Amino acid sequence: MARTVKRAFKYRFHPTGEQAAELSRTFGCTRLVYNRALEERTRAWYTQQRRMSYVDTSAALTQWKKTDDLAFLNEVSSVPLQQALRHLQAAFAAFFDKRARYPRFKSRKKSRASAEYTRSGFKYRDGELYLAKMRGPLDIVWSRPLPQGAEPSTVTVSRDSADRWFVSILCTDTIARLDPVDAAVGVDAGITSLVTLSTGEKVTNPRHERRDRERLARAHKELARKAQGSANRDKTKRKLARIHARITDRRRDFLHKLSTRLVHENQVVVIEDLNVRNMVANHNLARAISDAAWRQLRTMLEYKADWYGRELVVIDRWSPSSKTCSQCGTLAGKMPLNIREWECGGCGARHDRDVNAARNIVAAGLAVSACGAGVRPQRESSWTGQSATKQENQPATVGVPRL
Repeated sequence: MARTVKRAFKYRFHPTGEQAAELSRTFGCTRLVYNRALEERTRAWYTQQRRMSYVDTSAALTQWKKTDDLAFLNEVSSVPLQQALRHLQAAFAAFFDKRARYPRFKSRKKSRASAEYTRSGFKYRDGELYLAKMRGPLDIVWSRPLPQGAEPSTVTVSRDSADRWFVSILCTDTIARLDPVDAAVGVDAGITSLVTLSTGEKVTNPRHERRDRERLARAHKELARKAQGSANRDKTKRKLARIHARITDRRRDFLHKLSTRLVHENQVVVIEDLNVRNMVANHNLARAISDAAWRQLRTMLEYKADWYGRELVVIDRWSPSSKTCSQCGTLAGKMPLNIREWECGGCGARHDRDVNAARNIVAAGLAVSACGAGVRPQRESSWTGQSATKQENQPATVGVPRL
């Protein structure tokens, strides 16, 4: 049995000088239109108590193009500009649903430089991709093939801080479900060991950031010595960004391989609902926790389990998995983090703290799955720290416009 999904395929490409200049102009115009529309919507509410929709901002964009100050918007493709307005509308929808903060202005230095093209803004033919307002195709490094007979619906072009160019092609893909297996595994996240499995296996934490920490420190010192606004400072910034990009790429690659392996080998994967946002408040562990990227691993497990017909069970974060004996169920007393092994006072079994926790996690997950209870605890909002139910019962934030 196979499943049809929308899937994005991301590739690097090397633009010509003309293409790079055109895309850079498009990025700037897209950011300008987004910020201008956000400003107009906010002003309309505060001054006139009037709500503006996507249709209103689209009409305003047409008028902006007719002015002398913004006539240059006609020089780039209109498709990314319209998509910027749609993204702003989606940001407001998320704000009204209390899933996000009020939309913020995009910064030229800090925001991601990107432009999105829909079907009318590009052409994919004979393995070559042509964008609107450009003569030749993009020189894409096809690191993996697109699905057979793929017809892209959206193309997103971006440039990261390391000055690397990427194109993300969204198309329909058919993913074959994996054959069912009898195995189930509990996953206990950690720092010394990135994850400990209920089978007793410990996956060592690669500590990607620590491996390049000296290079990062040297690059930061070199950047501090450069004059503000100089070409040498921009060059050093790109050098620092390349180090960060190298760390990020290696981390993502490792997590992809680990998550794929867990999903392929097990029918049920059980994890804890960790509150990483609060955990990184501990300044002694924040750097190590961020480098471990537990949230990213969970995201990969979620969509891969959905793709391949596996089950991902997320148990309550307050479950005392570390100090409960996995053999007799005796609950031990306080157990500081420096205690890595302990002996059960009920049955005398000696436990490795992480392996014992992983075994309790898989047992709790299988119980939840068998009983048909909700496998996911109530998630918290990324910006309020409260559940959706609690947010619905509270008044809107004072001082924030309701458009």
